[in-house]
Amino acid sequence: MEIYLIRHTTPDIEKGICYGQSDLNLKSNFTEEFEAISNQIQTKKDFKVISSPLKRCKLLAKEFKDDILFDDRLKELNFGDWELKAWNDIPEKDSNSWMEDFVNVAVPNGESYIQLASRVYAFFEEITHSESNQNLIIISHAGPIRAILAKLLKLPLKESFNIKINYGDVFLLKRENETLKLITEITL
Repeated sequence: MEIYLIRHTTPDIEKGICYGQSDLNLKSNFTEEFEAISNQIQTKKDFKVISSPLKRCKLLAKEFKDDILFDDRLKELNFGDWELKAWNDIPEKDSNSWMEDFVNVAVPNGESYIQLASRVYAFFEEITHSESNQNLIIISHAGPIRAILAKLLKLPLKESFNIKINYGDVFLLKRENETLKLITEITL
């Protein structure tokens, strides 16, 4: 079983804007970014494609296959009241308390990182413990991918933000003797 975890390509939004579950378009160079991703998929095996239903993932998923399973558990962190606000416009007292303990503190009317990790872990357990050994392409966001990698690497969630994940990054996992291993090297 091979699993490719792929972060969506560059969203079409100004830098410095807080977004999580907002539905964003992709930058116009999307096709070039997809080609770079496609070149990293090392096999011609048949893959099942599972994606976050948010547009920036959905558009990428459709480049791989028309038949896609969308799963809400793969969505990015819900930034609640902060969605689409400039980070500089979020009251410092609110953002500071969240940044001091983003793992456990929920964004106002949003969620905490532990809540995101809980839904992502449920998804990941379900797909990796299914009877099917079908190869997968999973298209998601930096938050969910970091949570999965933290679990595989046995890192505390707080340390998972040290994992560098750029737009369009691809991480390969392989199941060997019932153990799932990260094949792609990561940068901390």
